[in-house]
Amino acid sequence: MKPNILLAVVLMALTGLSVCAAGKASVLLVTGIDYPGHKWRETAPALKRIIEEDPRLDVRIVEDPHFLDSAALTNHAAVLLHFQNWEVPGPGAAARENLRRYVESGGGLLSVHFACGAWHGEWPEFQNIVGRVWHGAGPGKPQHDPRGPFTVRIVDKTHPVTRGLSNFETDDELYTCLTGDAPIHIVADAKSKVDGKDHAMGFVREYGQGRVFLTTLGHDVKAFTNSSVPQLIRQGCAWTAKLPPK
Repeated sequence: MKPNILLAVVLMALTGLSVCAAGKASVLLVTGIDYPGHKWRETAPALKRIIEEDPRLDVRIVEDPHFLDSAALTNHAAVLLHFQNWEVPGPGAAARENLRRYVESGGGLLSVHFACGAWHGEWPEFQNIVGRVWHGAGPGKPQHDPRGPFTVRIVDKTHPVTRGLSNFETDDELYTCLTGDAPIHIVADAKSKVDGKDHAMGFVREYGQGRVFLTTLGHDVKAFTNSSVPQLIRQGCAWTAKLPPK
């Protein structure tokens, strides 16, 4: 076993986090439903490939968000939310409380793109866990700039999530619709061409003993795989799983 992987195993054993049989941190990618314009059957495998480029991480995909009510959640070092329960209720009270306890007790949590809109306001504590959520459409409340190129600015180059990254160009939806007042630490942002304001593209926070990373990037496979987005997501995943920086 390589020294860096051995160190990760020891650290996770000390913190009670899950290590899979191969000595890797296990990541549960929860998907299976989304807004029709988001092709999760294409993007979920792309996310898995991106994350597993870090040899310390192993991704398991589940195509049913209701799996969040399973006791098996604690078998994973981090949970990646990649679903949005479009026009249907989200996972119920048991799943919500199970996920909340999991993060509070030290589990990692990642939210990508439209997953910040999961539960449609059914679960107020979700906003406190992830820090910001999608506020929905309405008069005077655009959800995002039109799809197109823009610059992502790295505002904290010292954080493990953004270490080694510089400002980069991407082609995506620039979300301008997040709401919430929980303390967050923004690590990347971008300026909207519509409202002229800076909006968080990636931020971190802690909830209890757990680490949370949210990025609004990732409309489709192209958006997930272009420029420095893969590295941002991969390092965000490693940080939430409490792995040491590479």
